[in-house]
Amino acid sequence: MAQRTPVAVLISGSGTNMAALLYASRAADCPYEIVLVASNNPAASGLKLAAAEGVATFALPHKGMDRRDHETALDAAIRKSGARYVALAGYMRILTPEFVAGWDGRMVNVHPSLLPKYTGLHTHERALEAGDGHGGCTVHLVTAQLDDGPVLGQTAVAIQRGDTAETLAARVLIAEHQLYSRCLAALVSRATSPEHLIGEVRSRALALPEADEVLSHGMPCFGIIKGKKFAYVSNDHHGDGKVALLVKVSGPDEQAQLIENDPARYYRPAYFGDGWIGLRLDLGDTDWDAVGSWLARSWRSVAPRKLTSLIDAADAF
Repeated sequence: MAQRTPVAVLISGSGTNMAALLYASRAADCPYEIVLVASNNPAASGLKLAAAEGVATFALPHKGMDRRDHETALDAAIRKSGARYVALAGYMRILTPEFVAGWDGRMVNVHPSLLPKYTGLHTHERALEAGDGHGGCTVHLVTAQLDDGPVLGQTAVAIQRGDTAETLAARVLIAEHQLYSRCLAALVSRATSPEHLIGEVRSRALALPEADEVLSHGMPCFGIIKGKKFAYVSNDHHGDGKVALLVKVSGPDEQAQLIENDPARYYRPAYFGDGWIGLRLDLGDTDWDAVGSWLARSWRSVAPRKLTSLIDAADAF
């Protein structure tokens, strides 16, 4: 079985969604594992459940602490656990933009409404007051704006005659338990899927001026139309087991320095020589802004002067 992606879960109370994620992870085909359950409430009963199931826990009360100091300690504990993703499961603290940015695209939350309806609290009461036919839940990526990240999945739950906020909440919670694990599994799988990774590179490479794509030696290859190539995507090329972006560098010194600084991520691609570097995309924590910068730099190294001059002139304005 492939190695599972490590996930940390943040809770503040009973942690029923954490438990749902944890028990779903025990399935043989689940692509993630829970490596840490952390809380701002040392009395949270979910911590006891996690410990009983053999999962590491971390608790640090936020009262009396500076918010950033608390988040720094929390972030350090998450990273020490080896987690590559963070799942919020009833974590009742609003996280700062700085904390969220550190897990951009790798932090998820489940919210008890059909977003964009009813962000924040009292979602079931608001759905009932509005006369809605359905309540429901949403799993979404976390951004700095409350309950506003890209939606990964939703489940609608019918509102029945005579429902109260409590009875509706109970059914929505069942839906949350089903939806959250499926969305988390899909998200972590996407991060190492060759098709997804190639698509992410393609969208960035073809956004560059006069860029096109061909197939070269079985690899997607990007270059200037009728010109030189500036990037390849290697997918298990010659059986190396890697999905990687190959881009141009200044020469052997830069290539060696990159590999020395981060040998897990950078490597010398076979058959490409000293002017190229391999950047692993399949480690589960790809910085896509950095990938975009690498592509732009590599494009500039092969683009004709008339193109780069136009870009420079546009940037000057």
